[in-house]
Amino acid sequence: MSTERFSLRRYLIAGLLVWVPLGITIWIVSWLLSSLDAILYVLPESLQPRSWLGFNIPGLGALVGFLLLLFTGVVAANFLGQRLILAWESVLARIPFVKSIYSSVKQVSDTLLSDQGNAFRKALLVEFPREGMWTVAFMTGTPAPSIAPLLDGDHVSVYVPTTPNPTGGYFVMVRRDRVHELAMTVDEALKYIISMGVVAPRSLPGVPPAAIAPPPNVATRPLVTSATDPRN
Repeated sequence: MSTERFSLRRYLIAGLLVWVPLGITIWIVSWLLSSLDAILYVLPESLQPRSWLGFNIPGLGALVGFLLLLFTGVVAANFLGQRLILAWESVLARIPFVKSIYSSVKQVSDTLLSDQGNAFRKALLVEFPREGMWTVAFMTGTPAPSIAPLLDGDHVSVYVPTTPNPTGGYFVMVRRDRVHELAMTVDEALKYIISMGVVAPRSLPGVPPAAIAPPPNVATRPLVTSATDPRN
């Protein structure tokens, strides 16, 4: 009897391991498609699929959004499109409340999405929230010029996400010699954080965590000096 109960439990767990991730994936994809389909409701009723087909087409909003982004990117990549964007931004810059929101959002999006940006390009191991406790974080840059002179030594800007929802977190500035770069991609680090440490990333054998090196062509004073250093 106990053997049959154990087998039944094992089979139930095996079934859950198959259906739980599949069901959650289907639910998320369905939610995304339905949210994107809501884009079509801004069109006039005569142009909506239901008016000339008699039914809605699931996923059509995602296709329209993709084509809209592609068309916008093509326009923004040429000279005329850049001039139009500058004219549009100059109009927004004259609206008192809107200009502060737009400029802040644009700076963040340019930093995160630009190929030249360094934000969220490195997964780090930092000591947080207190000494002796470590967590996975992401490098977002360096302290602002108005803040850096007030800090003791060379620091980096770090975003420490919460788990299992990494969209919330903490922004801290940590000494460069107290931060270690991890041998994992940002995607692997996000999976590790969201799974609360269950999904361990594939580590590179023989590659220990390394301290973040200072940026090239930037002179920084030594963080630790020896007794024989003439500057002591």
